[in-house]
Amino acid sequence: MLDIQAAVSLQPHNTLSLPATAEFFCRINTREDLFEALEWARQKGIPVTPLGGGSNLVLVDDLPGLLLQIAIPGIALASGSEAGEQRHIRIAAGENWHHLVLHTLKNGWYGLENLSLIPGLAGAAPIQNIGAYGIELSELFHSLEAVHLPSGELHTMLAADCRFGYRDSLFKQAGRNQYVITAITLSLSVRPHLRLTYPALLQALEACDESSLTPAMVSAAVCAVRRSKLPDPVELPNVGSFFKNPVVTEGQAVALRQQFPDLVYYPQADGTVKLAAGWLVEQTGWRGVIRDRVGVHDRQSLVLVNFGGGTGAQLLALAEEINDSVQRKFAVALEIEPTIYPARFRS
Repeated sequence: MLDIQAAVSLQPHNTLSLPATAEFFCRINTREDLFEALEWARQKGIPVTPLGGGSNLVLVDDLPGLLLQIAIPGIALASGSEAGEQRHIRIAAGENWHHLVLHTLKNGWYGLENLSLIPGLAGAAPIQNIGAYGIELSELFHSLEAVHLPSGELHTMLAADCRFGYRDSLFKQAGRNQYVITAITLSLSVRPHLRLTYPALLQALEACDESSLTPAMVSAAVCAVRRSKLPDPVELPNVGSFFKNPVVTEGQAVALRQQFPDLVYYPQADGTVKLAAGWLVEQTGWRGVIRDRVGVHDRQSLVLVNFGGGTGAQLLALAEEINDSVQRKFAVALEIEPTIYPARFRS
């Protein structure tokens, strides 16, 4: 029996621990639950908002309509992918991402090790096109299943349909709140292909003999690096990186390097240059700064935190101050990485 609750606090359901209330709230454990909830919302004429683990959103106000907490479980080897080097793994949207990574390593399915310890659920991973330590989800993506809210139809979508970009996808743009992802399928390998180009990861593994490295060792190193740089949301509420690394032209990067020789940057395959947003924020003096009950983490300037009792409005005001400072000093605009709710507060 579907349990739809009214006036539910969302503070326990977002890793920034921001106060907000859902007009209606429902936990979705099966695809059948989802269709039943959508029909309930349709009959009432109210909007529907899907929620994963709450690890990549900023709540600024109460949410009208029905909020769906997607909790559908399941990890399985897709039928027909038992031969050859590649394995297609079907993951239900409610699976914890890091638990998924550990599960794939245990089963000898490799490729996700660099994405270890990323908070959130599997269904949210394509929305953000999550990435870390030199790899993005889109590189391992095969397909996903999603319910199209306007039509109520179940769609299978390939990579081209999802329009993946840097920390971006269809689901953050034209398809925002138009789909509820119910499962994803990833293409992993039974043979390790280690990706060790990211400087912090290389440093963490420098004492190891590269020929003896395993995906599990890489995963452990990624976890150690993340824990050293990023606060645990349970202990200090945050969403990890609050700003995207800005991408500029090679000409802009050359001009910035002439003015700021210590600029941290990463040349991209398409000729553009990605700048380290954390370095830009730190150089403008924001590291460790506190505003009201929110602030910038004292070890990682890319992380904004809620020290307790902070609001989404305070957090966005702080982000705007930081962006203004970076633009004045570097003539580079920062873009907020998490999604802001309700939509009327998006810039």
